[in-house]
Amino acid sequence: MATGKYSVGYFVNWGIYGRKYPPSLIPVQDLTHLLYAFADLSAETGEVKLSDVWADKDIHYPGDSWNEGSSNLYGNFKAIYNLKKANRHLKVLISIGGWTYSPKFHPVVVDPSKRAKFVESSIKILEDYGLDGLDVDYEYPSNDEQARGYVDLLRELRSALDAHAAKKQAAYRFLLTIAAPCGPANYQKLHIKPMDEVLDFWNLMAYDFSGSWDSIANHQANIYGGPICGQEAVTWYINQGIARHKIILGIPVYGRSFMNTAGPGSPYSGIGQGSWEQGVYDYRALPLPGSHLHYDEQAIASWTYNPDTKEMISFDSEEVARWKGEWIRKEELGGSMFWELSCDKGNDRPEMEKGPGKDPQPGRSIIAIVKESMGGISNDHNWLSYEGSQFPNLRNGMN
Repeated sequence: MATGKYSVGYFVNWGIYGRKYPPSLIPVQDLTHLLYAFADLSAETGEVKLSDVWADKDIHYPGDSWNEGSSNLYGNFKAIYNLKKANRHLKVLISIGGWTYSPKFHPVVVDPSKRAKFVESSIKILEDYGLDGLDVDYEYPSNDEQARGYVDLLRELRSALDAHAAKKQAAYRFLLTIAAPCGPANYQKLHIKPMDEVLDFWNLMAYDFSGSWDSIANHQANIYGGPICGQEAVTWYINQGIARHKIILGIPVYGRSFMNTAGPGSPYSGIGQGSWEQGVYDYRALPLPGSHLHYDEQAIASWTYNPDTKEMISFDSEEVARWKGEWIRKEELGGSMFWELSCDKGNDRPEMEKGPGKDPQPGRSIIAIVKESMGGISNDHNWLSYEGSQFPNLRNGMN
C-alpha cells in the first residue's frame, strides 16, 4: 500500500458557472485524487461522452491563446492537466454517471455490446483528455441481473485499462474506482468480491443518511448511531473481505436543512431555502447567521439550530472533520472523499452571487482539516504522456 492517505475530491463541471469555481481554485496541496464530475452515457448505445463540451474542453482561461489551431484542447481539462504537471501527486479520474445519469446504466450493464461501447469510449476519453483513471458512479443496480452486469462492466474496464497501458508501454496502473453506497438496501445487492478484484479503491458515499425524503429530522453523515451510519457500512464492506486501505470514507461539504423541528430525532415540516438547491447549504455558507452549533461526540456529528426560525441543518463542522480524520486513521481506512470542492471554505470568490444561504462564513477548509487529522497524504506520481490524444497540445504535454 502507498504511504499516506488518499484525499479524493469531486470537481463538478457546472461549478464554473454560478459558483465561480474554476480549476485554478482546486486545493491541490490537500488532494491526491480529483474526480471530474460527470461524464454522461447513452442508454441506447452505451457510449460515454462529455456532459458539457464547452466547460470540459472549450472555455479559454487566462493565459490560453486564441491564436492556436482550433484543434487544441482548452477548457477545464487543459487547466487540470497543467495542475497535474505542476503537482505530480495529483491524479485525475473522470466520474461517469452520478445520480442524474445513473438510470442510463441499467440497460447498458446487462448488454455485452453496449458494455463494449462503454469501455471503448471511456478509454478514448482517458487518453484524449489526459486522465489517470475512471470512476464509475452507478446509483444503483436495482436487481441481480444489473448487479452481475455491473461486475462484468468493471472487469471489462479493468482489462481494457491494463491493455491500454501495455499498448502505450506505460509502466503505470490506470485507476478504476466506484462511488459505493452506504445504504443496506443498495450495498446488499452488490457482488462485492468480484468487484473488489478489479477496483483500486471504493469511495463510500457516507452522507445523505437523512434528508427531505424522511419524516424525521436526523444526522445526514453520522459515523455511529441512528437508523443508518458510516461505521455500519464500513464494517459491512470489511466483512465482505475488502481491505481497510481500499475503503475511502465520503464526507459531505454541505448541510441538509429541516424546518419547523426541535432538532435531531424530531419530526419536521419543510426544508430551508439552501444555497443553490432547496434544503442543501454549502459548507462555506455555514453556520447561518443566528444559528447555534451543536455536537454529538458519540455519533460523530454536528448540526446548527436556529431557535427563531426552528431550522436545523445537519453538516460536518471543523470539529467533526477533525474527529472523522482521526477515525479514518484509527480504523486504518484508505482516506477521505469529498462531495464537492466548490462548497468548501478557504477560497475567495468575489464574483459569486451573494445573499442568504450563499454568503461565505469564516472558518477553515474542511478538506485541509481532514487531511491534517488523517496524518498526511500519499504522493504517488500521476501519468503525463498521452501520445494517442486527439489534441496536438496534449500530445506535446502542453509544452
